[in-house]
Amino acid sequence: MKRFLTIFLVLVAAYTHAQYDIDHIADGERKGFEGLHKAERGAINNYNITYTRLELNVDPAVNYISGRVTTVFVPDNDLISLQFDLSDTLQADSVIYHGVSIPFSHTADLLQITFPNVLAAAQTDSVQVCYQGAPSIGNGFGSFVQRTHDSVPVIWTLSEPFGAKDWWPCKQGLADKIDSLDILVTTPAAYRVASNGLLVEETVTGNSKLSHWKHRYPIATYLVCFATTNYVVYSDSVPFAGDTLEVVNYVYPEHEVNSRIDTKAIVAIMQLFDSLFGVYPFSAEKYGMAEFGWGGGMEHQTMTFMTGFGFELMAHELGHHWFGNKVTCASWNDIWLNEGFATYLCTIAYEHLAPIYYSIFNRNAINNATLEPNGSVWCDDTTSVGRIFSSRLSYSKGAMVLHLLRFNLGDSIFFKGIRNYLDDTTLAYRFATTSNFKAHMEIASGKNLGRFFDQWIYGKGYPSYTINWSQDFSNRVTFKIHQEQSDPSVSYFETALPFRFKNAIQDTTVVFNNVTNDQVYSIDLPFAADTLQFDPDIWILSRNNAVIRTSAFNFSFNIYPNPVNDVLQIRIESNEVRDALIKITNAMGQDVQSQKQQFFAGSNYFTMDIKHLLPGVYHISFEVSGQIITASFVKSK
Repeated sequence: MKRFLTIFLVLVAAYTHAQYDIDHIADGERKGFEGLHKAERGAINNYNITYTRLELNVDPAVNYISGRVTTVFVPDNDLISLQFDLSDTLQADSVIYHGVSIPFSHTADLLQITFPNVLAAAQTDSVQVCYQGAPSIGNGFGSFVQRTHDSVPVIWTLSEPFGAKDWWPCKQGLADKIDSLDILVTTPAAYRVASNGLLVEETVTGNSKLSHWKHRYPIATYLVCFATTNYVVYSDSVPFAGDTLEVVNYVYPEHEVNSRIDTKAIVAIMQLFDSLFGVYPFSAEKYGMAEFGWGGGMEHQTMTFMTGFGFELMAHELGHHWFGNKVTCASWNDIWLNEGFATYLCTIAYEHLAPIYYSIFNRNAINNATLEPNGSVWCDDTTSVGRIFSSRLSYSKGAMVLHLLRFNLGDSIFFKGIRNYLDDTTLAYRFATTSNFKAHMEIASGKNLGRFFDQWIYGKGYPSYTINWSQDFSNRVTFKIHQEQSDPSVSYFETALPFRFKNAIQDTTVVFNNVTNDQVYSIDLPFAADTLQFDPDIWILSRNNAVIRTSAFNFSFNIYPNPVNDVLQIRIESNEVRDALIKITNAMGQDVQSQKQQFFAGSNYFTMDIKHLLPGVYHISFEVSGQIITASFVKSK
């Protein structure tokens, strides 16, 4: 922790305008993807892409793109043709194979290429597509956007989930990552280009500039990007043990002063994630953040596009580089493996770097996740972009189920399982399913987590708890846990539950594993508690909870000390609100003191001043609901 404290003041300065709530992040991302989603059909996945070279020509002042894309691939089996995804709004001019133009067809957003002979399985080959056109603008949040900022033209791309085909011929989907990538963008000389990987060169020739970016890590198609405008470029450095990572920032000139302050917060966040999840997955290249013009962020691999540099947004998008980029969800059903994790890394960042916001973030996330009574973390409708990028389910509920899993397993096992998941060579820089993640958490914990995942990941809704509790005069606490489910898909949500018993000077927290409804628990406390707090540290994904104090007795009391000098202490246990007449009589049965008192349900404490009484034996009586209950005490002096 000490290495993070040195830049805490920088973080605090940034928080005044740095917070993004989960809804803001999800809403921005969802809007970015609206209009891009069509039925999940596309290029047939019968080949593996090993290398892609994009050579593009754009002018930020014009909504137009032209270029050629070279794809090196390995057929899975013998094939005579292959397909690329390419929007019908773009025109394929030619397809070059071994230096010769070959036939193709382009309809229904598919580019079908026919080879002059059968290509042998497992043999590396390549093809080049030349194309041009004006990408569809759509609703203004499309995958290729031409806008202005401060009256200066800008173009950016955003391809998740199905928008890559809107600006280049590709194979989009979640089955194949491009092993290696080069992006060469020619623009007017006044502009700079931000993209994936390392900047190899910027070469000015006349009025044109060529920007060449090289990326040598496997990359999902939707994470390929570029943006171009009159960027100001500067770097922040993240020191690690024996190494330093460069964070390259591309910002609008009109925001440079504030951005240079805000982006410094990424240093502590990067160091924290490195300590918990392993070295930044693309450390041989860089991390980058490029400003663009809509309300959210997009975790393009090594070059996140940002609408601003708020702490929470930076944590979320950086977190994706472990969860979403290094290990990518294998289907849009499993999108929570991207978004739920990235959202949970916000709470981890707050926990370690700004704990004042930790509980606030968790409470807001739980409130958001339980706004409606239904819905599962696992995405059950991939035909709807709104459902895929649901703030309530994929983001908030996904994050808080991870939080709950952490509570059930403990930190050591939880983070060990996640590290093993990220480092699994069959998943790292590839794709993963919810089952893959579950398997690693089961190996780390030695537990069968099938019921947990069935209820909390695949099941819908959330639980609501009613806790009835009482404590007797020997300080034995008894309480019953009753649960209601918001959706009938889950018969009972099983989980460990935390309870804190306290009074003005003491408290203790206990955890019980709750597996059936109306379970009753009893424990002995070393003190009399006046309060029970359910889930005091905000671990449980639930809503509309109630804690009800009852009495262990219909009506009973305890007096102390006995013998007593001047003040008699009295504890009352009542199962409902009651009015009582209290009398003290001497050994001859004479009334020497009396008063009326109302008692509430549960434990009641009050005192009686008896210093005026002479030493001797006395009787105290409580007349309640027509009954009289008595006890004796000795006045010592």
